[in-house]
Amino acid sequence: HTTWFAGINHEFAAATQNFDDIGSFGLSVTALYTDEMKVRTPLQPEGTGETFYVGNYRFGLSYARFLTDRVTFGLTFSYINMKLYQEFAADAFSLDIAVMYVSDFRGFRFALEIADFGSNIQYVNESYPLPTNFQFGMAMNAIDGDDQKLLVSLAAVKPNEGEPQAQLGAEWNYQKMFLGRGGDRLNYSIATWSAGAGAAFSLEGVGMRADYSYSDYQTLGGSHR
Repeated sequence: HTTWFAGINHEFAAATQNFDDIGSFGLSVTALYTDEMKVRTPLQPEGTGETFYVGNYRFGLSYARFLTDRVTFGLTFSYINMKLYQEFAADAFSLDIAVMYVSDFRGFRFALEIADFGSNIQYVNESYPLPTNFQFGMAMNAIDGDDQKLLVSLAAVKPNEGEPQAQLGAEWNYQKMFLGRGGDRLNYSIATWSAGAGAAFSLEGVGMRADYSYSDYQTLGGSHR
C-alpha cells in the first residue's frame, strides 16, 4: 500500500507458486485510484451532489523459470482497465519480458526488462500508446558476512519519451532479522531520496516480514509505503 499525494492511493498484491521443472506461475493485481471527488460544473462549482472515483487497474499473469542454473527468464501478460468517469473507460493489454543472470560472486546479479509493450489506449476519439520502456539493473553484496550483509544496487530506465533515469540503493541486513535501507534518484524532476527499515521473523513456523519506507518528493511532500 502506498499513500500518494492529493488523496491518491496505490495498491499491489501478488501470489506465486513454483511447479518444480515446469517453472513458477504468479497472479498480481495493481490499483491506482483516487478518493471520492465531487462532480463540478461551471454553473455549480461547489458540486452537483454527485461524486465519482478515478481508477486504473492492472491484472497480471506471470511465468518464470530457470533457463540454466544461473539464468532466469520471466514474462507477465496484463489486462489493464482505466476508468475516468462513468462511460469514459479504456482497456489495453501489455507484455513484460525480463531475463536475469546471477553469479556466485557476492550474489552479483544483472537483469534486463522490456516493460509495457502492448496495445494502445483509446479514450473517446484519442488513442495513446502504452508507456513502453527499457530497464536494466544490477546488485551485489558489498559486505557479505555471516551476521551482516550490505547490498548495493543500481537501476536505470529509458522511457519511450523522455530522458533516461536512474536509481541508487543500499540495504543493510543484520542476522537476517533487521534491515535498513536508503536510496536516491538521478535525473528525476521531483523525486529525490528514500529511506526505510524492515524486520523479518518467524511466527508459529511461518516466515513473516514487514517493511516501511518514506520517499521525498520536494514540493509535493512525502510518500509513505
